[in-house]
Amino acid sequence: MTTATPISSPPRAELPLWRLYLLRLGYLIVGGGLVAFKWPELLHHETPWPFMTSVVTCMLVAMSVFALLGLRYPLRLLPILLFEVAWKLIWLGTDALPLWLDHNLDADTWASTTEILWVVIPLAVIPWDHVFRTYVTAPAERWR
Repeated sequence: MTTATPISSPPRAELPLWRLYLLRLGYLIVGGGLVAFKWPELLHHETPWPFMTSVVTCMLVAMSVFALLGLRYPLRLLPILLFEVAWKLIWLGTDALPLWLDHNLDADTWASTTEILWVVIPLAVIPWDHVFRTYVTAPAERWR
């Protein structure tokens, strides 16, 4: 009886410890900010709760839980920060930027824009070289 040799994956470059701590700082800021601002909305909301307000608040509270898990598993939970960056950049590009360019940015949209511009923190702490190696150039997982 022969034993199959395990397929080994190519060695991954480890991130230096300082990059992991920087990444953890990003998770702490994102998760902590959501805990401070969205958890009170979840716990003390009006009844009935407006539909989209409830959906967004619940989604962001769930995201805060995963962001806080990122303190323990910073590389495994990178998709949470990538999601955070993606939705914010999409919103800035499709909503805030056109209004700003047309000089039609109202007070509510400006307030949302200033909150969403905090996206610079995850943009700065995400190890983009690791993201590229892991999600773009790495071989895909098998389909069967």
